[in-house]
Amino acid sequence: MESIWDLTTNRPAFESLKGELKTDVLIIGGGIAGLLCGYMLQSTGVDCAVVEANKICGGITHNTTAKVTIQHGLIYDKVISKYGKENAQLYFRAQSEALEKYRRMSLEIDCDFEECDSFVYSLESREKIERELAALNEIGCPAEFVEKTKLPFNTKGAACVRNQAQFNPLKFIDSIAKNLKIYENTRVLKVSPGGIITEHGKIKAEKVIVATHFPFLNKHGGYFLKMYQHRSYVVALKNAPPLNGMYVDESMKGMSLRNYNGLLLLGGGSHRTGKKGGNWRELSRFAKKYYPQSKEVCRWATQDCMTLDGIPYIGRYSKNTPSLYVATGFNKWGMTSAMVSAMILTDMLQGKENVYSKVFSPERSILHPQLAVNVAESFMGLITPTTPRCPHMGCALKYNPYEHSWDCSCHGSRFTKEGKVIDNPANNDKK
Repeated sequence: MESIWDLTTNRPAFESLKGELKTDVLIIGGGIAGLLCGYMLQSTGVDCAVVEANKICGGITHNTTAKVTIQHGLIYDKVISKYGKENAQLYFRAQSEALEKYRRMSLEIDCDFEECDSFVYSLESREKIERELAALNEIGCPAEFVEKTKLPFNTKGAACVRNQAQFNPLKFIDSIAKNLKIYENTRVLKVSPGGIITEHGKIKAEKVIVATHFPFLNKHGGYFLKMYQHRSYVVALKNAPPLNGMYVDESMKGMSLRNYNGLLLLGGGSHRTGKKGGNWRELSRFAKKYYPQSKEVCRWATQDCMTLDGIPYIGRYSKNTPSLYVATGFNKWGMTSAMVSAMILTDMLQGKENVYSKVFSPERSILHPQLAVNVAESFMGLITPTTPRCPHMGCALKYNPYEHSWDCSCHGSRFTKEGKVIDNPANNDKK
């Protein structure tokens, strides 16, 4: 099961760490967020290194649909309702700056960067789209209502933001990773003040960034309560008419569509990891109905960390860990969120104030309805009397017959049939 990015790009390879290493900043996690942090820190003269448990971008990054946009579903109406206009404007400005950084960097990187319009549509509610448009206009984002889209089915309308972008993420990574100090196949086993223990060595670092998708340290931060993981599926189709834009349903159960190199990338079939969902069967039915002449080229799956309020956690890991930082909870919008993470953390690690940091602070309130859902799911996972169990926190695992894996509905860890860990927060094989 390879993504279209895997089929079109060869990732660079790096040695594993053997022995000891000393660095000012250690970044744990070699996905796009960790690598962008390393790239931006190095560009400012900070001594840093990246360690990755497997291959760089071998987790979520190589399975993304790679949309680079400020438009994250219906986020702005929600942020204004919860946190006010000022914070919504800061969120928008952060995403806009991230998009512009990609745009500038891509002038010198061959990564199939392409400007296009972004659309968030609704199948059920014109009112939701109108509220989002009002929110976008209120914070100064030019957006417009589109009555009829290029989609092969009817909608209640779409919110359109012009001049957004899409690209090939692995081609982009190939360029920025070349000159970084990276150690692959280097799993971190323990993090303590001033020292990190890996499978084959030790690292001394003054500051540490945890960019492992879902944080694996439970002692601080409470991320096992503040997030859950959501799995979704993608197929690449040939012989499907071009859309000339990026589309996503405002519903988490809906479809995502974009083009790449003559193919249509169709995403959907989503569900909480460890639960039942539509998976590729839903995509196949959709393609047969709306694109009957199309043919599947490849298929893949990914999963996303979902926060309590729809905003990522970027900043100090917790108030009790002054030298430990985190970037997580990108809520399906990892491209701009990864760049925002690098922007904020590069400033924070140099003692500089970043105007966006308060919006994304991991220390903000956890009093949101999703917290009760996460607690209930964890409780049920703990009391379910089945084996095998997840080594992360002991929840029951459920077999996924479509991907032939053991999945945890509590926090989203996944394992092969043989028990090898695939997705964190679990940091070792299943029991």
